Amino acid sequence: MIARVTLELALGKEFDYLIPDELAGLVEVGTRVKVPFARRQVLGCVTALPESSPHPNLRPLIKIIGRQSFVSPKILQLARWMGEYYCCPPEIALKTVLPEAVRKEKEGWREQLFVRALPVDGAGPKLSKRQAQIIEIVRQREEMPLQELLQTADTTAQTLRRLEDKGLLTITPQISERDPYGREVIPSTQSLTFNADQQRAFEEITAAMGGTGVTPKPVPAPSTEGIGRDAQSRQAGGLFHPAVFLLHGVTGSGKTEVYLQAIARSLQQGKGAIVLVPEISLTPQTVERFKARFSSGPLQTLVAVLHSHLSAGERHDEWHKIRQGRARIVIGARSAVFAPVDPLGLIIVDEEHEHSYKQEEAPRYHARDVAVVRARMENAVVVLGSATPSMESFCNVQKGKYRLLEMPIRADHKKMPIVRVIDMRQVARHEKGTPILSPQLKEAIHSRLDRKEQTLLFLNRRGFATSLQCPLCGYVAVCPNCSLSLTYHRQAGKLRCHICAHEEVAPAACPNPKCRNPAIRYAGLGTEKVEATLGKLFPQARIRRMDSDTLKRKEDYRRILGDFRTGKIDLLVGTQMIAKGLHFPNVTLVGIIYADLSLHMPDFRAGERTFQLLTQVAGRAGRGDVEGEVFVQAFTPFHPAIQYARRHDFNGFYEQEIDFRRQLNYPPLSRIALLLLKGRNEEKVKFSAAHVKHEIEKWSGTFPDMILAGPAPAPLARTENKYRFHIMLRTRQMTLLSQKLAELIATLTLPEEVAITVDVDPVNLM
Repeated sequence: MIARVTLELALGKEFDYLIPDELAGLVEVGTRVKVPFARRQVLGCVTALPESSPHPNLRPLIKIIGRQSFVSPKILQLARWMGEYYCCPPEIALKTVLPEAVRKEKEGWREQLFVRALPVDGAGPKLSKRQAQIIEIVRQREEMPLQELLQTADTTAQTLRRLEDKGLLTITPQISERDPYGREVIPSTQSLTFNADQQRAFEEITAAMGGTGVTPKPVPAPSTEGIGRDAQSRQAGGLFHPAVFLLHGVTGSGKTEVYLQAIARSLQQGKGAIVLVPEISLTPQTVERFKARFSSGPLQTLVAVLHSHLSAGERHDEWHKIRQGRARIVIGARSAVFAPVDPLGLIIVDEEHEHSYKQEEAPRYHARDVAVVRARMENAVVVLGSATPSMESFCNVQKGKYRLLEMPIRADHKKMPIVRVIDMRQVARHEKGTPILSPQLKEAIHSRLDRKEQTLLFLNRRGFATSLQCPLCGYVAVCPNCSLSLTYHRQAGKLRCHICAHEEVAPAACPNPKCRNPAIRYAGLGTEKVEATLGKLFPQARIRRMDSDTLKRKEDYRRILGDFRTGKIDLLVGTQMIAKGLHFPNVTLVGIIYADLSLHMPDFRAGERTFQLLTQVAGRAGRGDVEGEVFVQAFTPFHPAIQYARRHDFNGFYEQEIDFRRQLNYPPLSRIALLLLKGRNEEKVKFSAAHVKHEIEKWSGTFPDMILAGPAPAPLARTENKYRFHIMLRTRQMTLLSQKLAELIATLTLPEEVAITVDVDPVNLM
């Protein structure tokens, strides 16, 4: 028997091995194995069991890793598709679907000593009062960890060993699972009553799942022309998968309750569910809601969590809970889309428009698109939820690929917040320097403090000042490795690069030896400066800042949000991690410091991102009994993205934005592949990029609709001492283009120090 194995080496090919007699019947597709390779031994995954091999003198497998197959045939199929579509070697795709903690040769279970009371015949041996108390503690719990008993009973291991010698206790090693939420007590909750919009959405979703409900509406098959950047549109020859829903519900409309009850239906059908959230920061609150709903009752199941902030041990144990079928609900960030849930009934992608679903390293997959492909392969239903859908998903609705479910009003008929746009140009005329808070926002914060209500202030830029410059000689502190100015962090007294993490001590005077001006000036602002300004304006207020500088430990996020929820914080300042998915009924005011910060980036999606961010941040206000109010401060107050966000008008924004995209043939009306070449020698990188362009121009007959732009220096021209050049390709034939690009990369000869990467459907053009 023969096993075809993909090794954990960047070789881009598979290798055949003999299955020795002692492993016959134990090796299957997806089994992890150890094999000889040249003069060493490496790990790999069995991807096929062919009847024969074209290669003579095959070497045998050394051993099997783990007790069961790690990669199911369905996940293996998904990894193959991902490698082909996103132009990456199969071994990279396979590594992605298995967490690193699971791929190790040695099993990562933690063993711990447990104490258990033994039954005693008759009166038993004579015990001291202290020993009797210990036995009683153990009997009440039946079994407990040794370390916990030592603390609870205030005793020693020697005392317990004596009781073991008397035949009253047994102390044995057992596997002790690491549960990231094991210490939390989460009270159970019951299903809530739907309003009419929620009921309609739920019935449509469950009908597609094969549950009771309305008959799904027939949806016409889409045209075969390219209609967006979703990877699944070309999958399997463009076959149409009808069970993809875009749940467009305003902030606070009760989308999560629809998710919870749809998952309950999936569990009733004997299937599992995956819930993707866009950022790790959203997971704690989401997990609590799901654990509370499914911790008891007839549908009780374990809820597993998968994200990068877990320890390696926690990730190992959570993954195995899913693989063994004990956890049937999985919640996590983008990598949770590969969770080994089997059978899979439902995938929910919350805040589907979020760009953090796109991975920035190979394979550069988009979790939303992978979710749709996986659901199609496993005959599952996908629900894409958002208050501000991506242009791509809404375009797929317009073309008939997805079904639209709308929830245009808030649950319990609470009003949407009033949004006021403040023209900061007018404010700047009456103040020295660049203003941070307008008089209107200051007054609104005062009134909330008087009424004991809470305020969120949002600025998507951390640090104290964005640059340090000398007004006399013009010196600007720039990163020595990147084409960026350094950001000043006052609390740390450091200048830092937010790209390569370079840092240096902030100077007290101009570093230019010919100047040495002590009046060096800090320009721009970040969340640290906003926090300092608020402290001066509102000395009695309890103010906290929430950004990646303040969240150093795993528990910091949960602790700060817990304090905010219980009213221990009056003003919370933060970056985009406070913008989405959080529910605080006492927040009645949201202030957006500079709404147009992301509006003028060199990216065709700048307007879309600004609209989404403003709408999401505004949605944090007015979720309780008091109507919310939002102040949007902007220097370009009449930009369409800001004005449509002010009116909560997604359809109006979509219509004007799609016209702009159509004129320039940008997604979702085409698809993009972005080639990045980088290296330490600028001339070599430039020459290599020109050579790649010349090779691609030969394909003009194959891709008559292709638009080739570049090569040109990337907007971020140098990072980590490497010069960067972009080539952008636009076409509607992305699957075919991916194949051609993979062939080109495999045969391309570039200077040794020049690297090339391909990003299919990129979201970051910097």
